[in-house]
Amino acid sequence: MYAATKWGLNGWSESLRQELLPDVRVTLIEPGVVATELPTHITHAQTSAAVNDAYSQATVTAGDIAEVIVFALSRPRHLAINEILLRPATQV
Repeated sequence: MYAATKWGLNGWSESLRQELLPDVRVTLIEPGVVATELPTHITHAQTSAAVNDAYSQATVTAGDIAEVIVFALSRPRHLAINEILLRPATQV
């Protein structure tokens, strides 16, 4: 379900990009593991253990993602950045 939802957002973003350019630029930003409170909200024991393991090494912060958003928004109007995939350097 998770992967299908992410893929759906990717397709929807691409459709929006094609329909709205050049007046509106659409950029899909896909972060990997980001240090957030997400692991504290998972109640399924096995999922919680796996997520806590991954998040225990999270080095990307919400501030890092904000900097990427500012970067994308600050590009010249004639430049469209379609997609940005970013992960911690240690994430496989």
